[in-house]
Amino acid sequence: MWLVKEHRKIKKILDKVPKQVKENFIAWKRIVELQGPIGLRNIRGFNDEKLKGQWDGFRSSRLGDQWRLIYTYESEVFTVYVLEITSHRY
Repeated sequence: MWLVKEHRKIKKILDKVPKQVKENFIAWKRIVELQGPIGLRNIRGFNDEKLKGQWDGFRSSRLGDQWRLIYTYESEVFTVYVLEITSHRY
């Protein structure tokens, strides 16, 4: 079982995003809690990928056509840190 920790600004962001993005985030979170980040790679719709450049060391998952979630994780303690939900401007 994985623990998903969200940055304090995520709740405010979720209040402003479209309903489908919010629902996809809830699904994303459940998958991570049960299977960890590896579970995301088995679902093509999330298009989970490693980031480069300024976000090197982080990962991105698709929550909609233009919405992305940026996160990192520590496998030793089974914790995922959600840093941002953005309209693909990273």
